Amino acid sequence: MFNFTPLVRTLVIINVAVYLLQSVAPVTTVYLSLWPLGTSYFAPYQFFTYMFAHGSFGHIFFNMLALASFAPILESYWGEKKFLLFYMITGIGAGIIYGAANYFFFPGHNGPMLGASGALYGILMAFGMVFPNLELMLLFPPIPIKAKYMVFLIGGMTYLMDSTGTVAHLAHFGGAFVAFVVISYWKQTEK
Repeated sequence: MFNFTPLVRTLVIINVAVYLLQSVAPVTTVYLSLWPLGTSYFAPYQFFTYMFAHGSFGHIFFNMLALASFAPILESYWGEKKFLLFYMITGIGAGIIYGAANYFFFPGHNGPMLGASGALYGILMAFGMVFPNLELMLLFPPIPIKAKYMVFLIGGMTYLMDSTGTVAHLAHFGGAFVAFVVISYWKQTEK
């Protein structure tokens, strides 16, 4: 079903291992999550660790499903080193944008953020930019859609389906935005 590439397999294993650690020792979530800038819980290393921690089984399941669905093609296309660089830049960039936006525009937001979604929205954006006319088959409804439109469809669905208001949309946007900048830069330097 999935054609796991070596690095994507490793990322999935790391995410699952961290989730299992969180399940056995819940206090680790406090240290791995990205806490708001300026709070006593915030530490700079959290811009990296937050993207390997998850809040629930559904959270990690859907993030790893997206990673397994789209990332192997990008890893095969770019190679392991370039893909890892991209994954880290978009994940850390999403955390920085999320943290800075909350600090400057939403002071008083005191809850942590966690999950691979920022990096995954970077992957989705990259997929849509690198393979814009590749047709994908949606599960629900089962219709074909071009990759460049799929990015907006998935982003919109996530936003519309957030009934709890707990989804870190700024991180999703941040990951997609950083990916757009990186891919645009790479396209310019390849000319």
